[in-house]
Amino acid sequence: MAMPRPTVAQFAYGSCTVIFSTVAMLLLSGTSSGAGVAVVAVSALALGLLVAVTAPLPVPRRSATVARPAAPQPVRATVPSPARGPVRDSVREPVR
Repeated sequence: MAMPRPTVAQFAYGSCTVIFSTVAMLLLSGTSSGAGVAVVAVSALALGLLVAVTAPLPVPRRSATVARPAAPQPVRATVPSPARGPVRDSVREPVR
């Protein structure tokens, strides 16, 4: 099975993580030796790889073979039947 290619978002997340974590660790550790810088660089690369691998993958699109609904049917208006009985006034007469 072929390995999926990384997305642009995975590259961006991983690269930003490597750069910012390297700068932060170098500033916080205050190391100036070659071995200390190498340890910081390797740990920043590992952290960047972890972030890139765990970045959410895009959701695959549905295939174009999904059945489309039939053409819409014309809407038929229904008219209520006429009232059967005497029409009453909506105004009430005052009670005496």
